[in-house]
Amino acid sequence: MNATVTFRDDANINWYRTNVDRQVMRSLMKRSDWRGLRQALGHLGLMAVTGTTAYLIWREITGSNWHWTVPLLLLALFAHGTVASFTGGTACHELSHKTPFKNPRLNDFFLHVFAFLSYWDHIWFEPSHIKHHEVTVHRDYDGEVVLPAKLAFKDWQLWLGLFAWNPLITFRIYKNWFLKARGRLVSDWDRHIMPESNVALRRRHRNWARFLLLAHAALAVTFIVTGNWILVLIVNIGSHYCGWLGFLTGSPQHYGMSYNVPDHRLCCRTYTCGWLPAFLYWNMQYHIEHHMYPLVPFYNLPKLHEAVKHDMPPAPHGLRETWRQMLEIHRRTQTDPTYCYMPVLPSSTTGERANNAVLKREAASIVA
Repeated sequence: MNATVTFRDDANINWYRTNVDRQVMRSLMKRSDWRGLRQALGHLGLMAVTGTTAYLIWREITGSNWHWTVPLLLLALFAHGTVASFTGGTACHELSHKTPFKNPRLNDFFLHVFAFLSYWDHIWFEPSHIKHHEVTVHRDYDGEVVLPAKLAFKDWQLWLGLFAWNPLITFRIYKNWFLKARGRLVSDWDRHIMPESNVALRRRHRNWARFLLLAHAALAVTFIVTGNWILVLIVNIGSHYCGWLGFLTGSPQHYGMSYNVPDHRLCCRTYTCGWLPAFLYWNMQYHIEHHMYPLVPFYNLPKLHEAVKHDMPPAPHGLRETWRQMLEIHRRTQTDPTYCYMPVLPSSTTGERANNAVLKREAASIVA
């Protein structure tokens, strides 16, 4: 039986932040309903295209054409899973910060839509992620991201989930949600950020779990009874398979970086990439910038990157170059588990310090 992990709440961290002109920062923090709608509806629309394509191909499969229609169906499902895998920890991440939309009702609406489609626990994630921003990868304080992390390349289940469907992943998702529907939390970190004393939060969390399970069950039964069982794969578990691109874009965030350091340039990684991964990933490749200034909406992160890049370590360009760096770190940690990648910082820095309480407020989208 694993020992109980106790997390602390007495952090006193003065984070380094690159100076940005106040007028520039005020412009970068502006929220736009139009840009939020363009991203959210674009993401959902792309899912609708891939899902509809898979459904229409499935309807055309017959005994005489299966040898070419089935491969086409698998290709369409591969594309659909690739897009849908970004609906949880990516889309819901941004919406949980409450920065994509100027209108908070729009933000809340799309947060629930994406959370429902991806089985994302947005009620748990909000306090967890605020804490993650406040005490990023500081041991004994941050239970959301714990370093050093490992890449399990020898695990066949990893590859099955990345390029096909691993039913064990789906089983674990449902198992966890059934536990949550009964009011049970599965980890010490969960119990820390949602303590028993917060009765209202626990009740809201439990009710969301029950709604999620019942609503998905009703949809699945409807799809099966009407003879459209393929929609179970497209709608109910569309985010559970083919997560390869989400893995490639998301893993670099903190992998191999330093922990217990008050500088996001040393514990986060920024890289640049093509427009499609950037679109699906909601610009989280600018991860140092996002952690330094969490009040900046994701669509303004490229401009923030330009404003601060003189004070940043060199950013690898493209997923290939980024993963070349990642794999070198992985190779080094095989012989030295304590190894951390140390990026080259500019010789002269132009920064200030912000207390972790400031980062906490900004991650919660509270403007002082």
